[in-house]
Amino acid sequence: MSKLASAFLIGGLFGLGIAVSGMINPAKVLNFFDIAGTWDPSLIFVMGGGLAIAFAGYRFIFARRKRPVFETAFALPGRKDIDSQLVGGAALFGIGWGIAGFCPGGAIPALGLGRAETLIFVGAMVAGIAVGRLARTRLARLATT
Repeated sequence: MSKLASAFLIGGLFGLGIAVSGMINPAKVLNFFDIAGTWDPSLIFVMGGGLAIAFAGYRFIFARRKRPVFETAFALPGRKDIDSQLVGGAALFGIGWGIAGFCPGGAIPALGLGRAETLIFVGAMVAGIAVGRLARTRLARLATT
């Protein structure tokens, strides 16, 4: 199995899980956040299930393999500190998720539904990523001069 076929298979499995769990439905996500109103706690099981499987899966793989099948090394973050950039980015992500009801993982599979709000969200997300990269590049240049 090639690297691209593996990525396609894993991405398809992730998208299927997101779709089956209901995370491509912004109303379901927004109801999860509306604790004082129409609260729908079912996404706790989706998130908890994903976390438990990821925890066990990483432990299983790291105990048996020194590198991934199609790469020379695992791409793990080197930094573990919590800085203002991480906190600010997490806050922006949470605000966007709470307003739109989409997270990037849910929005990409939802593109298959062909709904206008999903296309608008993904377009805005891509623009936000571009603006964020531009800002990081400029801030890095300012820091070195």
